[in-house]
Amino acid sequence: MDNRVLRRLIFCLGAAGIALLFLSNFISFDKPDSSQPSVSDYSGKIESDLEGLLSQIEGAGKTRVLLTMENSVESVYLDNGTTKTKEIQPKIRGALILCEGGGDAVVAERLSRAVTKALDISSAKVCIEQLSE
Repeated sequence: MDNRVLRRLIFCLGAAGIALLFLSNFISFDKPDSSQPSVSDYSGKIESDLEGLLSQIEGAGKTRVLLTMENSVESVYLDNGTTKTKEIQPKIRGALILCEGGGDAVVAERLSRAVTKALDISSAKVCIEQLSE
């Protein structure tokens, strides 16, 4: 190979390497950890399930649910740091229930009882209000 061709080849390879290093700052090569649910995914699923169930209680009508969480999803790993042994779900701190029948004391009591049992939280952590139209 000619000395001039070899220099051009080395120059092109070096330029390509620098370009790849530069581009790596703008492109993420990490795969997202889709197996790790977020707190919003976890609470959203529970809120959706509760809305469906609570709206079926007599007198409740249309229902909306908002949960507050105390912590996030925690994963417990073995000492090697790569093997997950278990996942600790977030703890529910409180619940806000808005429903059409929330102004009725009997309906509110039924909803409160259902939520406290389903989420295993005290009634002091549950707020039930009437949904405005």
